Amino acid sequence: MKVGIPKGLLYWKYGIFAEIFFTELGCEVIVSGDTNSEILNLGIENSVDEACVPIKVFHGHVASIKDQCDLVVIPRIMRLTDREFICPKFCGLPEMIKNSIPNMPDITEEEINAYHEKALYKSMIQIGKKVTKDRRKIQKAFEKAMEAYQTSSCGIHDEKYESKIALLGHPYNVQDPFLNMNVVNKLHHLGVGVMTEEFAPKKEVNEYANQLFKKFFWTFARHCYGAGAYFAENRKVDGIIYLSAFACGIDSVVIELLKDRVGDFPFLVLKMDEQTGQGGFDTRIEAFVDMIERRKECEGNFSSYGEHSYSS
Repeated sequence: MKVGIPKGLLYWKYGIFAEIFFTELGCEVIVSGDTNSEILNLGIENSVDEACVPIKVFHGHVASIKDQCDLVVIPRIMRLTDREFICPKFCGLPEMIKNSIPNMPDITEEEINAYHEKALYKSMIQIGKKVTKDRRKIQKAFEKAMEAYQTSSCGIHDEKYESKIALLGHPYNVQDPFLNMNVVNKLHHLGVGVMTEEFAPKKEVNEYANQLFKKFFWTFARHCYGAGAYFAENRKVDGIIYLSAFACGIDSVVIELLKDRVGDFPFLVLKMDEQTGQGGFDTRIEAFVDMIERRKECEGNFSSYGEHSYSS
């Protein structure tokens, strides 16, 4: 069986798990190519206008490989953490694909709950049955996939830069270089390193998130808020860039909460959609980095003056 895995949405966080799982089941795994303008245009043609750009990109990835596959993995991810959910669009993703892209092969539609390993295993049994009825084979594939995932890393942590910026947002916005217009390379070119939320200690992330008056319903919202507060208040970075898809309801809440939390700490929001221009993106990043460098220079001068005054 040929199984297609679209390289969009949470592929950037859990792609290695899916690839190993279906490979161990004896499938030929076909992963769509890197996001490019052709895939984006396919997505725009094959999705509803109201969808955010990451959802449109996912549609493009599906459309690009559907004719090569017997089964396409469309993850209906419900929960990654107990009593929390992720973007509601994931719940209806299989229906969106079936009703938007014609001549689809078989797809996975089963719910995926990953708030603990037993729940995830139960979900993967149902998905694995589309390939084989052998429970032992499914269990072995699951164990291999879990091992590969737990030893992998999808975050970014640059250590060889004097200046560093936290890059926050949903994983598919942060990790897909086409979607975010190669923001990581742009920052590197300007002499700035990058750190993502994966490198904020989970304990501290949860502690900062729990200080809000109400618990987050959304897993990635908690991650972004907690990591941003940790990075800013402990001065682990010199500034924060938040990558947000236009019209993302979850991000609109998190951004305002995080702005209020970090106060005057350097904070830039970059909105992305299929119309985002490269020139405006570059100009805002360059201006933000320049502002951070000037701020550091001023703080350094003030600190030196204060030390000299005290010692004299």
